[in-house]
Amino acid sequence: MLATLLSYLALGAFVGVMAGLLGVGGGLIIVPVLAWIFRNQQVSAEIIMHLAIGTSLATIVLTSISSVRAHHRLGAVLWPIFWRLAPGIVIGAWAGAAVAHFLSSFVLQKVFAVFVLAMSAQMGFGAKPAPGRDLPGTVGMGAAGGLIGLVSAIVGIGGGSLTVPFLLWCNVLIRQAVATSAACGLPIALAGSLGFMVTGWTIPDLPRWSFGYVYGPALISIAAVSMLFAPLGVKLAHTLPTETLKRVFAVFLALVGFKMLLG
Repeated sequence: MLATLLSYLALGAFVGVMAGLLGVGGGLIIVPVLAWIFRNQQVSAEIIMHLAIGTSLATIVLTSISSVRAHHRLGAVLWPIFWRLAPGIVIGAWAGAAVAHFLSSFVLQKVFAVFVLAMSAQMGFGAKPAPGRDLPGTVGMGAAGGLIGLVSAIVGIGGGSLTVPFLLWCNVLIRQAVATSAACGLPIALAGSLGFMVTGWTIPDLPRWSFGYVYGPALISIAAVSMLFAPLGVKLAHTLPTETLKRVFAVFLALVGFKMLLG
């Protein structure tokens, strides 16, 4: 148990530093590492990915609150855009949790692997969508929010890798796109994690201290430590070559993606 707890604490520290250093969402790191830890804990293979994704979303609830407050104090969050995306995001995240519940852990692992490989390619090549249009109307914003929420909940991320490109494509400035995306991460994580808690509540063979598909000890350990270490990552960002590190991290994600896809 002590080794497992230390693993959660180390994961939280790594996630915090990387988030501050590269602006990388925690879910891309948390989900595969938790899946590995749960496998070593002898968690049932049928629920490993569900438990990893649900726990990842729950940690994002706690960590995103401090991120949103920081961006709000700087006046960078475009709240009108947030409120237009939020209803679709919540519905999509709920739907994503329901879809994930009916997928096997094996299928979820492959879906996550493909998504990680796509994010690795995007980060490695630094691809960004060119501004091509204005923000869509109510229906379009609802559909965009629904798709962002759906995919984010299925793979256990805060949605930044989807929301930021969408906003950039709609001519939103990068600083405001990142800040607004951070705000959108809160309803994604909140609705998604609640969905995973509800759908997993009656599942047998869950580890002790699980709340549906959210594992309490991992949630508390990772969230608390990652918030402590995020400022260190921010400081390192001013001294280390972040573009080079992004490419190194992209290679790391590619290895994780291929491992999960083939393993």
